[in-house]
Amino acid sequence: MAVTGAAAALVLSIGSAAGLSAASAGHARTVAAGTTQSAIPFTGQPTDPSQGGSSGQGGYSGGTAPGGGSQSPDTGQGSNGSTQQEASTASTEESTGVVLIDTQLGYENAEAAGTGMVLSKDGLVLTNNHVIADSTKISVTVATTGKTYEASVVGSDSTQDVAVLQLKDAADLQTATIDDDSVSVGDDVTAVGNSEGGGVLQAADGSVTDLGASVTTTAQGTEDSETLDDMIQVQADIVSGDSGGALLDDEGEVVGMNTAASSGSAVVTGFAIPIESALTTAESIINGQQTATNTLGYPAFLGIGVQQDSQSGQSGRSGQGSQSIQPGDGSPNGQSGASSQTAGAVVAGVYEDTPAAEAGLTAGDTITKIGSTQVTDGNSLSEAIAEHKPGDTVSVTWTGTDGKTHTAEVTLAEGPAA
Repeated sequence: MAVTGAAAALVLSIGSAAGLSAASAGHARTVAAGTTQSAIPFTGQPTDPSQGGSSGQGGYSGGTAPGGGSQSPDTGQGSNGSTQQEASTASTEESTGVVLIDTQLGYENAEAAGTGMVLSKDGLVLTNNHVIADSTKISVTVATTGKTYEASVVGSDSTQDVAVLQLKDAADLQTATIDDDSVSVGDDVTAVGNSEGGGVLQAADGSVTDLGASVTTTAQGTEDSETLDDMIQVQADIVSGDSGGALLDDEGEVVGMNTAASSGSAVVTGFAIPIESALTTAESIINGQQTATNTLGYPAFLGIGVQQDSQSGQSGRSGQGSQSIQPGDGSPNGQSGASSQTAGAVVAGVYEDTPAAEAGLTAGDTITKIGSTQVTDGNSLSEAIAEHKPGDTVSVTWTGTDGKTHTAEVTLAEGPAA
């Protein structure tokens, strides 16, 4: 989805202070894992920080966490199991330009919550990729007005954990105030986010403990671990739902985007993407610049779950058209019949009313080709589908559980957000 006209220009109040209330002092900073409800198979997004390590290793700080990493909201529990005792409701100044994000993951029958920041008056919103990944519907509420908008994905980059949304029919929104100074170790900061997906922004204070830090999220369920570099590291109390929220300096200006948190220790370490880095990625998306790592708009979608790799324990899902689930989900016996002996991507389940279902694919089939491209596993299947756009017609070749080869022409659908 390309953005033209006024939406292509970021309207940012660079350098102007938001006027933080003195009452914000003493908060504990928050960033934690996704708030997800009723997650079922056919998933693959991170993560539950309760499985994380100590400083330098942890889970994403909010948004989607279905499947193997899912959990119900824990009503105020931080990722280290403690309550967020020192945080309080964000002030109007702290809330300016910050939005609450709620997503529906239709193929997982799940819901999730996170946070975002307004980049333009006509409704461009910055958030983490993992906040909106796998979503089929997104609604965004402006914290200071309470008005809710339907949102679409302009684009996302999972390697940078950045996504940009466009709010429908938005106008004259207040934008986030971006810092024009450099952040330093020892600086006081306040994190603002949709803690626990509760629908009310919370503000929590902390201090910068390191710059240029790296954090590796913990592999869970079907999701591989992922490393993010050059992060702002802060010491703070952390709860779920704050990903994509604003890390403010003592002038009320945004210095970072809350993204990840450690767990498993008494002192929680939070990590934020420096705002200048996040904006660089966002601007390439807004300008419609295709890169090796981003997805513009929505990906093409076949509509299947891919059997997990039994050797690696990890799936082949890349978010581009195929979904990964635990072995056996959607197929009582997992791999079965002749197809288990065929090199390819084994279908663990098929979503209703999708191109795969219309083509006649069923659990246990093994996809061997997309067009003329050979498919050897779930990764190569995702990569092959990623070469296409929604609406493209491609041939799919597969071996059924009876050993017979089938080929069908399918028109790829618009998939969940990548």
